[in-house]
Amino acid sequence: MSVWQKNRINILRALSVAFVLLALTIEPAFESGTAIALLIHTVGSLLLFFGVLGRLWCTLYIGGRKNLEVIDIGPYSICRHPLYFFSSVSTLGFGLLLGSILVALVMFFVVSLVLIRTASDEECYLQGALGASYMNYSRTVPKFFPNARLFTTGAIVSTNVSVLRTNFMDGLVFLSLLPLATMLSIIRDALDWEVYRFL
Repeated sequence: MSVWQKNRINILRALSVAFVLLALTIEPAFESGTAIALLIHTVGSLLLFFGVLGRLWCTLYIGGRKNLEVIDIGPYSICRHPLYFFSSVSTLGFGLLLGSILVALVMFFVVSLVLIRTASDEECYLQGALGASYMNYSRTVPKFFPNARLFTTGAIVSTNVSVLRTNFMDGLVFLSLLPLATMLSIIRDALDWEVYRFL
């Protein structure tokens, strides 16, 4: 396991703290209650839910077999690391819940970079563990951003219930970003300090 792999969780935690501090020092460009602010909030909520459901979808297919065999159906037929992609989508949703399109895009970009780097490290291991089958898979399926035209699936999918339960609990952490975004907005208003307005 590389140094990056060992520290990626700590890197993501540090980014989470940085994003919370950022949320306390920015003010959305669009006033709360306006149609555009409501639209941004709605899109953010939908993306957050979409990311959580996407992660559960991935777990149904991978079922704890990630390092044992090449999974190339369902979400794994459209990209090699869909769990990471859907995590980035949830991050984008959280950024929009903060009311700033620019901040949301920055958060999505930074988290995606961290997860793409993590995926690259994982692939070094998978290529060694799974050999030619993984090499062939990686030649035809994109690493991070899905290609829906490649989608294939089987009639029956088996999964590991314990792994699914763990991923469901992880999903609840992502869903907690909904009330967190509201709480951060309330705290920012209560502090009444100088904030920066971003689109």
